[in-house]
Amino acid sequence: MMPQRPQARTASSPTRLLAALGLLGAAALLPACTTNPATGEEQFAALMSPQQERQVGAEQHPRITQQFGGSYDNASINSYVTGLGQRLAAQSEMPDLNFTFTVLDSPIVNAFALPGGYVYVTRGLMALAENEAELAGVMAHEIGHVTARHSAERYSQNVVANLGVALLGVLTKSNELANAAGYGAQAYLQSYSRGQEFEADTLGVRYLTRAGYAPDAMASFLTKLDRHSRLQAQLAGRSPDTVDQTNIMATHPRTLDRVEAARQAANVGAVANPRIARNEYLRKLDGMLYGDNPDQGVVRGRDFIHPELRFRFTVPENFTLVNGQTKVQAAGPNNSVISFDMGKAQGNPAARSYLQAWGGNLRLSNIEAIEVNGLPAATGAARANSNAGPVDVRLVAISGGNGSFYRFAFITPAQVTDQLSRALRETTYSFRRLSASEAAAVKPERLKLYTVRSGDTAASLAAKMPPGPLAAERFATLNGLQAGQVPPAGTLVKTVTE
Repeated sequence: MMPQRPQARTASSPTRLLAALGLLGAAALLPACTTNPATGEEQFAALMSPQQERQVGAEQHPRITQQFGGSYDNASINSYVTGLGQRLAAQSEMPDLNFTFTVLDSPIVNAFALPGGYVYVTRGLMALAENEAELAGVMAHEIGHVTARHSAERYSQNVVANLGVALLGVLTKSNELANAAGYGAQAYLQSYSRGQEFEADTLGVRYLTRAGYAPDAMASFLTKLDRHSRLQAQLAGRSPDTVDQTNIMATHPRTLDRVEAARQAANVGAVANPRIARNEYLRKLDGMLYGDNPDQGVVRGRDFIHPELRFRFTVPENFTLVNGQTKVQAAGPNNSVISFDMGKAQGNPAARSYLQAWGGNLRLSNIEAIEVNGLPAATGAARANSNAGPVDVRLVAISGGNGSFYRFAFITPAQVTDQLSRALRETTYSFRRLSASEAAAVKPERLKLYTVRSGDTAASLAAKMPPGPLAAERFATLNGLQAGQVPPAGTLVKTVTE
């Protein structure tokens, strides 16, 4: 609710929050600010010491790694990234911090850092970067978040925010109000602030130039990020101006103007013969896994195929599949959505019973038992309200045996349900198990380098991408090219192949 937003913002100032609650006496319990050695600024990070930062990072490291699909199993890539990270960290104010650099086995384009020097980049981000300098710019920025102790600062602010929320609940005797305020504080502290991003950029520019890279590598990669984010939104059926919350553009709110301002604030001189290392970098990527890891299921056009769990299904035309960490979703026309995941029940209930329990408060009607390619299943529908108006929800639960269920949720605006119902029904009945040979035939997609030849066109280069919508745009974005641009003959470019 809007009235809660001011409460969330005041949570970042302990004295202001306690004053608002009439509890200034409690301010004596709060530690004083400390001076950060990297920024030279005072910051409220005293509730987490550097030793505690390292402990928190060590505890969270395996959890974060697992959440993002594990570390990428390629010794050459891992050694390369660690070496690059160590060279950058050596230029920081904390060269003895014992940084840990990890490449995550995730197609998501992101990078982030945990307290204590744990820095992560995804293979999806590495695939998008055009050269070593761009990757170095991303990593220098994350090292800047570590040396500026932004995680400790955010942790300390979050503790105080939660303290304020608890006190607010006591004063008002309203759990609902306290919960609402807690949600607001959590949302406010979720991503880095503009000030923190500016600090990380300023420090990153400092480390980048000290290591022999030009500072404009940050800006060039940010331009690619923006184009990639817009393309992904289009592929997912969203407005190009929206940003996926797993994308680095959401967790690191930055603009080219702010990056340029940070470069000026860093007050660094020109770098003589700056290192770019484009071809060397691209050759490191040759053969790297691209897109979904088959262990987690793959998107192939309108098909989702999971060779490990041995099933597949097809979504209708004009729907775009996105493979997430816990579910698969497909965005369609008129804001219609298909969501697929798996559920587990105690015991081994019939599909109809499981469907009713899964539906919860939806008040499903017209519940019926069906069969989907030899598997017992059940389906039911309900009308619900959304911010955009009434929507129809159809749930389908397909028994996988031993209490496991494959679950579809089809959500359509009420006015288009009839129009889409046949296509969505076909999606339900497209679900089937894979044979062992079919599962074995699913191969991962990988980056493959190609040397541009005389006579190549934008269309011929785009044809080297996997089948699917916006192939020309996907090729151009992957290689940092403008629409229709053909690099000179002899140029190495990235393509994708099985």
